[in-house]
Amino acid sequence: MKRIEAIIRPEKLQEVKTALVNIGVTGITLEDVRGFGRQKGQTGTYRGISYTVEFLSKSRMVLVVSDERVEPILAAITQTAATGTIGDGKIFITPVEQAIRIRTGETGDVAL
Repeated sequence: MKRIEAIIRPEKLQEVKTALVNIGVTGITLEDVRGFGRQKGQTGTYRGISYTVEFLSKSRMVLVVSDERVEPILAAITQTAATGTIGDGKIFITPVEQAIRIRTGETGDVAL
């Protein structure tokens, strides 16, 4: 099993969710987060005054999936979240040792 954590632009969230549901993903955990990477924030002007937003709003999606589901999910996220500009986000993949469904006690892939 793998844990996929995707940090994407909030405006791409619905499009990514739709793509994942279309390939059979049945569970996603979502958080609204703020941060910066190479983009280093954003500069704007309001009524002639320049300002900088250091931490940009992003959406973090977390999925735990069986190993064979990883590649199609990565393809769906990268194809729908990409705009081709800096700040599109990142995807992290980590191994998961065990999953347990609390309600039934099922473990492993069955618990997903």
